[in-house]
Parts: sequence; structure tokens; C-alpha cells
Amino acid sequence: MTQSRPTAPAASAPLAPAVQPQALPGRADLTGCPWHDVKAKLRDVGLRPTRQRMALGWILFAKGDRHVTAEMLYEEATRAKVPVSLATVYNTLHQFTEVGLLRQVAVDGSKAYFDTNNSEHHHFFIEDQNDLMDIPSTDVVVGKAPVAPEGYEIARIDVVVRLRRKKQG
Repeated sequence: MTQSRPTAPAASAPLAPAVQPQALPGRADLTGCPWHDVKAKLRDVGLRPTRQRMALGWILFAKGDRHVTAEMLYEEATRAKVPVSLATVYNTLHQFTEVGLLRQVAVDGSKAYFDTNNSEHHHFFIEDQNDLMDIPSTDVVVGKAPVAPEGYEIARIDVVVRLRRKKQG
């Protein structure tokens, strides 16, 4: 993935987005994935680059490593004038996770975050902000991993360290 500024496809591109980069809030903050890289990412993992996958992928990956919920991505897509349903956002996030483009991080079993950084690492969960921050895997030492039941293997070990502000006084 290149680190150049995001670029929009030519107007004659067959999969012209419903969202143009100019429509996305904070365009100056975008540092990640150009449009053609999103298409390559999808093709590399065997997903057809549909208009909705392309638009959602561009929104997801254009800002570098981050953590989003389906609702957060839906809100960003809505602000960017991407005509997509919340169900499609959920389906797309799960498809991206299944093919390894995203990591799903469960917090409390009730809220799922999707992480664009799929390298080995762990997370701080900031409770009063409902936000995740990456912890490098070298900063967490996991003692003894359990033996997986017969017929299973450990896919990965996720550590979520919950944070709250210290009480003043």
C-alpha cells in the first residue's frame, strides 16, 4: 500500500464511486489508500470490487490504521453521500474480516470494532470514550497459552486492556 494522497478515479472509470474524495470530511487528514489500491486490495483477496465495497473500502482504508464499528462506518458513508444500508455495511465489514483485510475486536460481547491494522497487536479500550487504541504486541507478554481442544488450533490471542480515568482527589 502506498502512502501517497488518495486519488479519485477518472470520471470515465467503470466503477466511478458514489463518493468522490472531495466529499469526505477531513480530506487533508487522509494519508492512506488511493482508490486504485482499494481495487487491488479487493481483487488480491478474491472479492469483486463492487461500487459499494469500493466506496466503503476507500472510506475505511483512506485514513490509515483505525478502529470502527458498523455504525461509525455507516455514519461516515452517509456524510460522504454513499447510498448504502446499515445491513450492507455489516455484511461488507464481515466479508472484509473473513478475507483478512480487517480484524474484528469484540468488547463486552455487545460491541464489535473492526481494525484496519491486521498485524499482531493488542488493544487498550478507553471506557468513557468507547474507543480502542493499539498496543504493540511486544508490550504485552502472554504467559502460558492453553492447549486447544482436539481438532482445534489457536487462531490468535487478543488482549484488551480496559482503561478509565483516575478519580481526582
